[in-house]
Amino acid sequence: MAQSVWGYDSDNGPERWHENYPLAKGDKQSPIEINSKDVQHDSSLPTWHASYDPGAAKTILNNGRTCRVVFDDTFDRSVLRGGPLTGAYRLRQLHLHWGSSDDHGSEHVIDGVKYAAEMGYAEILSILWNMMKKIQYLCFALQVGKTPKPEMKRILEEIDNIKTKGKEAPFQHFDPSILFPKSRDYWTYHGSFTTPPCEECITWILLREPIEVSSDQMAKLRSLSKNGENEPVNPLVDNWRPPQPVKGRIVRASFK
Repeated sequence: MAQSVWGYDSDNGPERWHENYPLAKGDKQSPIEINSKDVQHDSSLPTWHASYDPGAAKTILNNGRTCRVVFDDTFDRSVLRGGPLTGAYRLRQLHLHWGSSDDHGSEHVIDGVKYAAEMGYAEILSILWNMMKKIQYLCFALQVGKTPKPEMKRILEEIDNIKTKGKEAPFQHFDPSILFPKSRDYWTYHGSFTTPPCEECITWILLREPIEVSSDQMAKLRSLSKNGENEPVNPLVDNWRPPQPVKGRIVRASFK
């Protein structure tokens, strides 16, 4: 497996990442399974707050591994504060992981439950921009249900413009906070990127409440191809990493 070529297939997938990215076998890897019986309630955890500028949204792209929305993070126009964080974290991008069917696709597993997809917001501590990485991921699950969140339409409407790997389209005037679930309850733990090189520099904020999507919306995501424009269509599905060993880490909850 060439170092620059990793993916989610049998020949280059999560089970083989450690061959070129040794950190993938580290002690603080993500995602994990959250087990309620092992979680510690922490009454000192404050509420988190997002202040996002819709004008910071730039593009949406298909990189062959996910669908990603990219934001301008050159100054503090879209930031997340509070929760387990110290300082203002600038929103850099959001992306999704999803399965080949509605019964799996999320990276984090909650009390044995796998959801259809997971959305992650990647944000970096602005004062450390040119120094050591200090990054947080805010994420939540997507659950197939009867009352899909209408705000998801904005992203899904652009899917036809990024059908194949390498396709990118303008994606402006978008406030990603409209996708958040109503509840601000969350779990938090220290972990890693869920993609190579799997660096262990992430503070995770995993929202307790999923948002709802429809089966049709999930089918739209699955219509993306992991291949380029002039190659055979190869559905972009099952782009998720299985849960990793917790290895003694403490998962804290902002709620009882």
